[in-house]
Amino acid sequence: MLDSLIPVAAALAYLLAAGALMRSLRKDEGHARGLLWLVLPAIALHTAAHGLGWNRLNGPDLHFFAALSLVGLGMAALSTIAATSQRLEALRVLVYPLAAFFLLLYHFAGHGKASTLDWQLQLHAWLALLAYASLAIAALLAVMLWFQDKALRQRQVRGWLTALPPLTQLETLLFRSLSASFVVLTLALITGVVFVENLLDQHLVHKTVLSVLSWIVLAVLLFGRWRFGWRGPRAVKLTLTAMALLLLAFFGSAFVRELILHRV
Repeated sequence: MLDSLIPVAAALAYLLAAGALMRSLRKDEGHARGLLWLVLPAIALHTAAHGLGWNRLNGPDLHFFAALSLVGLGMAALSTIAATSQRLEALRVLVYPLAAFFLLLYHFAGHGKASTLDWQLQLHAWLALLAYASLAIAALLAVMLWFQDKALRQRQVRGWLTALPPLTQLETLLFRSLSASFVVLTLALITGVVFVENLLDQHLVHKTVLSVLSWIVLAVLLFGRWRFGWRGPRAVKLTLTAMALLLLAFFGSAFVRELILHRV
């Protein structure tokens, strides 16, 4: 009974927090730091939902829906932490409902079996999930940056675009997120190479190739930003390309393997 109530309560708490943020944006109340406490119960309940599931399975569940939910949890936590010093209400209005949706998918679409991983492979898995979460935040910021840049060029900044930070600040946030994603993805790749044995026998080549390609795109983008001052549409396109490659690396292959071919 408790296992069923906690995910639903967490999802409702996420939606309440998002609704409160939307109201604050409509009233133009500025930086809604006072609303940060509203999402803390949602994050705590989201974490508890996975903890109870792992306790029941005697191990971590890292299969498709569970991993997707964990990425949503990471996105919610990272955006909330960043909001303590930045104006990110518009971002959190998107992230919190996504986290709620991913959690409900995990709860209602079925749970996998416990993953039998030693601590080294668990470290690799957690780093990979954190890389997905941080790069997903960067992808959302990139989309917002594209809309804002287009609206400024057309001199039509209105509606929800007025809730975004200034263009230069949003761009700075994007590249900070990309830098963090690059560091975490680098660590995930290193731990994968060091700790994963028999890479070819485990049919992980496609994951590795796609993840490395995503890493290369991020490296090129960050170098271009540092050396040539890349920004605007080019930064947006490369950010979304890196995100797409990383999504295909795990979630694309996991979707086919687990949900279509029914292989674990």
